[in-house]
Amino acid sequence: MQSGCSIWLMDLNHDRALAISCWESASREILHGDADLVLLDEFTYPLHYEWIATTTALEVLSRRPAARHVIITGRHAPAALLDAADLVTEMTKIKHPYDRNIGAQPGIEF
Repeated sequence: MQSGCSIWLMDLNHDRALAISCWESASREILHGDADLVLLDEFTYPLHYEWIATTTALEVLSRRPAARHVIITGRHAPAALLDAADLVTEMTKIKHPYDRNIGAQPGIEF
């Protein structure tokens, strides 16, 4: 493989297993961890694809300590999650590096 090139292989079974494993870790942190803030970046996708039940996620979120904040990002959030949220925003792109053929960067887009 040439430097700067990457090949993306889709393995939905792997992605599903990884999402479930990460959710198990995140839910432990949400319920029992020391963090004041837990960020679940792009978490709406495993909910949207039904890899993680929205009812399960909402049950964990409802039992979190009062001072623990959880931020969930991503598109296609289930309606039940939107209903339960304290704050919902929608972001609209004005400009993006992709528009200038600048590819995804480790630590930023992935």
